[in-house]
Amino acid sequence: MTEETASRPGTRRGPYAKSARRQAEIVASATSVFSARGYRGGSLREIAKQLDLSLTSVVHHFPSKSALLVAVLENADSAHADSFTADCREEGVAYAVLQYVHRNLERPEMLRLLALMAAESSAADHPAHEWFRDRYDRLIETLAIAIRRDQDAGRVSNSRAPESIAESLVALWDGLQLQWLINPQRDLVAAMRSSLADLLEPQRQN
Repeated sequence: MTEETASRPGTRRGPYAKSARRQAEIVASATSVFSARGYRGGSLREIAKQLDLSLTSVVHHFPSKSALLVAVLENADSAHADSFTADCREEGVAYAVLQYVHRNLERPEMLRLLALMAAESSAADHPAHEWFRDRYDRLIETLAIAIRRDQDAGRVSNSRAPESIAESLVALWDGLQLQWLINPQRDLVAAMRSSLADLLEPQRQN
């Protein structure tokens, strides 16, 4: 790299990379704190202390506790999103869900955070209330589109409206994950596989 190239704004990556790393560290710390104490119980000071930073340094990257919460939730929820979408298109909803469940087994802290925040955010004045409402709307819409595609392809025999099936799928997914978080000895993958079969391919009545 020439001196001229290094001086161009678009190529000065050092400060940007450092800032991104710091933000990632803050989000990781906040994930741990919020998972353990909830949003109201956790504090920016505790997050800063965990990282041996000043409160000013944390606020420089995230000007408010609610802004940091949104960043934490987005990070927890976005993992494997692209793979899930591709799996839905190529192999179907059942396969995509099971693959996602397998991957989620490696990040219980993220699942615990989402479960805890979802419960807390049922209060209309919670900072994540709108975020979770939008999240569920998007998730149900995404699953409904994939289920309709599977119905047309013959991969889903349940003829109910895709939106109705999607709502049921989200409910059983959340419920089974919560049971697993409470008791990790449960076989989450087996439980999800069985529930998917019952939901997507119900036995026809004679």
